[in-house]
Amino acid sequence: MQPKVTLLSPDLISQIINEAFQLLLEPGIKVKHPEARAMLVEAGARQDEANEIVMIPEEVARKALDTVPGHFTLYNQEGEKAVQYGGDAVHFDPGSSGVNVLDPDTLEHRPAISADLIKVIKIAESLPQYDAQSTALVCSEIPKEIGDLYRLYLVLRYSRKPVITGAFRAENTEIMIDMLAMLSGGREALIHKPRAVFDVCPTPPLIWSQFGSQNLIDLARAGVPAQIVSMPLAGVAAPVTLLGSVVQHAAECISGMTIHQLAKPGSPIVWGGAPAIMDMRQGTTPMGAVETALIDAAYAQVGKSFGFPTHAYLGASDAKLVDYQAGMESSTTALIGALAGINMISGPGMLDFLACVSPEKLIMDAEAIGMIKRTLEGVRVQTQPLAAGMYGGIDFKGGFLKQRLTNQLFQKEQYLPSQVIDRGSIRTWQVGGGLDTFARAKARREELLAGYQLPEIPSDQEKELTQMVAGLAAKAGLDKLPVLNQ
Repeated sequence: MQPKVTLLSPDLISQIINEAFQLLLEPGIKVKHPEARAMLVEAGARQDEANEIVMIPEEVARKALDTVPGHFTLYNQEGEKAVQYGGDAVHFDPGSSGVNVLDPDTLEHRPAISADLIKVIKIAESLPQYDAQSTALVCSEIPKEIGDLYRLYLVLRYSRKPVITGAFRAENTEIMIDMLAMLSGGREALIHKPRAVFDVCPTPPLIWSQFGSQNLIDLARAGVPAQIVSMPLAGVAAPVTLLGSVVQHAAECISGMTIHQLAKPGSPIVWGGAPAIMDMRQGTTPMGAVETALIDAAYAQVGKSFGFPTHAYLGASDAKLVDYQAGMESSTTALIGALAGINMISGPGMLDFLACVSPEKLIMDAEAIGMIKRTLEGVRVQTQPLAAGMYGGIDFKGGFLKQRLTNQLFQKEQYLPSQVIDRGSIRTWQVGGGLDTFARAKARREELLAGYQLPEIPSDQEKELTQMVAGLAAKAGLDKLPVLNQ
């Protein structure tokens, strides 16, 4: 049995959903995209065109929600199943869109460049705890016009895994889909074996921007999975109560899914988000707060009541260094999300309110993920009888270590961490240099980078992809792509 955490009673889930449908009518949803408003009106919604507000009746939304797939699969570069969205499957990917990296030697936060993103990709590629990649960093030396597609290019070049990504500009969504299609055998093949999910964000409270709406429409019509990332900020851009934020999250997701399904019924989409509370003392948005994780677990339970795939931003920290606070916040929130059965948990590796990525933290978080995935397996019946058959010849002595069964089963029963986690004696630790966890993660980083192997992409596909990105970079004023043999 997979252990679970549930926060909401069936009655409370019903009330949240009912109030979300009320918000769809009063005050309604501000939809800044004319075509999206027109689709909603044609389906039976009313609009205040002057103020770009659409009032969506429950029956209109429910009809659209009925066409949302409950499950879909992401595939790796080889076309093999890699990630299952739906049910209680739990997967992890690194956090996305960090603008800074933590320098492991100076401990300074500095703007990220391509070499940093490549390093993060290689590390995530080498760690089995990460089921998918993300476009983890914004490369500061790349023109903003192509920043989103360039990040995807690097992931496709350096990783076999599926990718959680997203566009920064509406005109780049189609280009990024074409990039994926180049390595998948065309757009039709990409629909049948999707390699990526695209994040799409509403603007709190209750707004679908021109860009967000266009993204929903483009992804739906292309048949490429979309992932709504609703971001209610409790007490500022959402009600101060956790349940109030869950209601707003539901309204934003329902309205976005309605637009998406009206564009093309049956296209895959995820009930996801990155909400936070507001620390009223500091004016900050702590992603590592336990209340943030509780909002996530609650909204996931609401999404699961509809039968939708789920996503959340957890496993990150607001600490500025990889210290006790970073470990406490990251592990606690990731565990809550996993026990809630959230399908994709994004955020590992991140610090400073999602602004900074640390490769060393990404490595340390992988060990926490290993323990979390072992927790999800629960306690398993490995033998019958459970214990009584193991006492033959023991003679009241600790002789279980000699049993063949012990050698056969201990690796199935235990998660065995890497040397990043210290389980040796104090003497062994001292002989090894007395390193702390961060120092051991730095050493592990070098091991992973040294052992990394570049994926083999068919030369014609790699050439076509690189020429396409280089051409777009030239139009954006970049003479040549940064050196990629990092």
